[in-house]
Amino acid sequence: MGDKTVIEFHEAKLLKSPPDIFKLPEHEAEIASREGWGKTSAAKLTAAIEARRTISLPRFIFALGIRRIGENNAKLLARHYTSYNNFRENMVAATETGSDARLELGSISGIGSTIATDLAAFFAEQHNLETLNALSAFLTIKDAQSAASSSPLSGKTIVFTGTLSMARPEAKARAESLGAKVTESVSKKTDYVVVGADAGSKATKAAELGITVLSEDEFRDMAGF
Repeated sequence: MGDKTVIEFHEAKLLKSPPDIFKLPEHEAEIASREGWGKTSAAKLTAAIEARRTISLPRFIFALGIRRIGENNAKLLARHYTSYNNFRENMVAATETGSDARLELGSISGIGSTIATDLAAFFAEQHNLETLNALSAFLTIKDAQSAASSSPLSGKTIVFTGTLSMARPEAKARAESLGAKVTESVSKKTDYVVVGADAGSKATKAAELGITVLSEDEFRDMAGF
């Protein structure tokens, strides 16, 4: 549906907000009677809208148009939070500065505090939440799929610290390919801290919180390489 059609339907009061797109099939007969349309064109529009009622979580997050959330960051967020309900719940919780949810969001590798602030600002707006509620009622938002659900690292939150024999990006990519979530800081939600030489404060915090600390060799064994 192009800009011209959106403007036409907005002027006809058929579109007032994004969720109204999914109500257009209810007005198929009215659309068919409009100048330049007809039954065939109206039916094609209905079919196109119905075909888009199922959407992947990364695509849905990207489509929200949140500042600094491009396709890559949308994929990072989807992979970390897995489901729409979990994503939404955590984003609302992250609107509170200093909360565990805000710390977790900002510590996602590739996200950081600046993007976390933009996300929190979006979810702090009541009208945005209302739009999300309306959209999710019309859509089936598919959970992000783990690449290796049987891996012992699948669904685990991992922090790397210290100097490793492998490149840090390689370790991160391997962990994520096995369904793990890699963050930059240690919190109560961290499952494993992988330590190399000169690990420092992150290893200390892991010990204080009772989090499992893995050597690089132990991580390699779990990751299968």
